[in-house]
Amino acid sequence: MDALAGKRVAVVSRIYVPEPAAASYRLRALVAELAANGAAVDVLTSNPPAGFDDVDSPARGARVRRMWVLRDRAGYVRGYLQYLSFDLPVFFRLLFMRKPHLVIVEPPPTTGWFTRIACGIRGIPYLYYAADIWSDAVGSAGYPRHIAVILRGVERWAMSGAAAVVSVSAEFTERIREQFPRAMVTTVGNGVDTTMFSPVGEKIALGVPYLLYAGTASEVHGAQIFLDAFEEVLKTRPDSKLVFIGQGSDFATLAERSKSLPVGAVELRPRMSPEEVASWIRGAVVTLASVHPDGYARAFATKMYASVACGVPVIYAGTGPGADFAAREGIGHAVAYEKEAIAAVMLSVLSDEEPYANRAARSEWAANNISLRAVASRIIGEARRILTR
Repeated sequence: MDALAGKRVAVVSRIYVPEPAAASYRLRALVAELAANGAAVDVLTSNPPAGFDDVDSPARGARVRRMWVLRDRAGYVRGYLQYLSFDLPVFFRLLFMRKPHLVIVEPPPTTGWFTRIACGIRGIPYLYYAADIWSDAVGSAGYPRHIAVILRGVERWAMSGAAAVVSVSAEFTERIREQFPRAMVTTVGNGVDTTMFSPVGEKIALGVPYLLYAGTASEVHGAQIFLDAFEEVLKTRPDSKLVFIGQGSDFATLAERSKSLPVGAVELRPRMSPEEVASWIRGAVVTLASVHPDGYARAFATKMYASVACGVPVIYAGTGPGADFAAREGIGHAVAYEKEAIAAVMLSVLSDEEPYANRAARSEWAANNISLRAVASRIIGEARRILTR
């Protein structure tokens, strides 16, 4: 009999579908696998942001329990007060809900901190899903040093109390072991929903070739470099277009910078459902991703996974693990974070129409290597290990 069969599992996350984000898709895949293996799953999460209806049907054996949460002006649960508006209610839910056999918690570390307290009181093991190392990210983003120090302490406490920590990359695993030696961490990888993001489906056609940046644009990413490069591209290819879809702290800057380019050359669209994003990716000549060289060196632009799963090549600007991924044969182009280098690759891609066979091969590679279902299966293995101790 499967160790998960009949077990109650609570998944705690401030973000979940239909809110478009990598964490939402990762957790939906995990919940589906937990339910498929016989677990009764409760997802404790926030109400979706304005404009996103909760029409997604949870997997059989799972239910989604939502609560009001404070969001910032952009509609995000981001910032200490916003996090606290989720952490406190979920703390009491964990205390008074029917006792689960296992809790799986998603960052931020403050949520992990409250989860450790609640689970400690009730004697429940929990698994910490380390999709990022928040204290490193905050330190790289230029926040005051004392903020990073406090957050590192919170993060250390959240991870060290977990029965298991799962990490999305070998680099993160190494860093977690270095910073939080008491954490029992395992690498499970990262990926994308290859059933949703695939070459099959609606494709947006604008009548002109377009390059697409789809996802968060913050100070970590430095996406403005693509506008600088595209300004050079327009001198040779005035028939092309640059499209941004998403959100983030830099979107206002992108909107202002785009005004200096010819009217209609740049489109900025708000975040949208993953199905809509997939249709835009399929229609693009190439997608764009970046990590600012002065930012968070371990950051990985997961938007590249969605592009590759749809069969569309990627231009990645920057260094780190993202550059290694984009430089793989058949995936795309890794270039320096310089407008001249980016513009040259943009022009090359616009000039050479890619054979359909290349896109099919790229998508097949994604299905075999970066499927979220495979990632979820590895996490299931950790859950079984905890439950059979």
